[in-house]
Amino acid sequence: MSLQPRPIFGTQGDVTTKNGAQSWFYTDVVKDHFFHPRNFMHEDAVESDYNAIGKVGSPACGDELRVWMKVDPVTEKIIEFRWKTFGCGSAIASTSMASVIVTENGGMTLENARKLKPMDIMDRLGGLPARKFHCSVLCDKALRDAINDYYRRTQQFDKIIAEAARLIDPVAKVTDHDIEEAVLDGAQTLEAVQQKTKVGIGNPGCLPAVEELIRFYREKYFGT
Repeated sequence: MSLQPRPIFGTQGDVTTKNGAQSWFYTDVVKDHFFHPRNFMHEDAVESDYNAIGKVGSPACGDELRVWMKVDPVTEKIIEFRWKTFGCGSAIASTSMASVIVTENGGMTLENARKLKPMDIMDRLGGLPARKFHCSVLCDKALRDAINDYYRRTQQFDKIIAEAARLIDPVAKVTDHDIEEAVLDGAQTLEAVQQKTKVGIGNPGCLPAVEELIRFYREKYFGT
């Protein structure tokens, strides 16, 4: 059996066997963080010890992630980051690595942590299978939710950045969030996004906005 990696957009690509069946592989770093997760939120921890909480996803959909942060009120650096996830090995490894990144070297400021991208997490992991890239996005979104929660608790409302969905195609009822999810799921062209979402098929006037969003999400998540 011949195994040949097929990297895509910086991820560790899916592995294709000679007979065409597909699988994937994980780097040693990913496996280490899966089997030995860092900064996991243990059952005896006290939630009130943390001054920021973030959540994304739902167990009903297969993935849920919660994070707890302890932020220094003077420097606004993240001095502690704990988490729990209901998800796969990639979600566990990605969140474990994210917890290391934001707390190492004295901790990231909230401003810098907000700039952390899924590709930064993936680079430290040595890559993820292409079809598992969305797992690194999960912890990125939970981190931003926790940052907003800290600003809300400290009444710095001007620093809160809401992530609301915007309707792009009122005919097909497709939002920018739907397009984002399609790109994360591997749709890298207008045709591929239309195949997944039906955006613009009955309303071609929205296609320029769709193409702009595809470029934006490709740059944001894949750097291309």
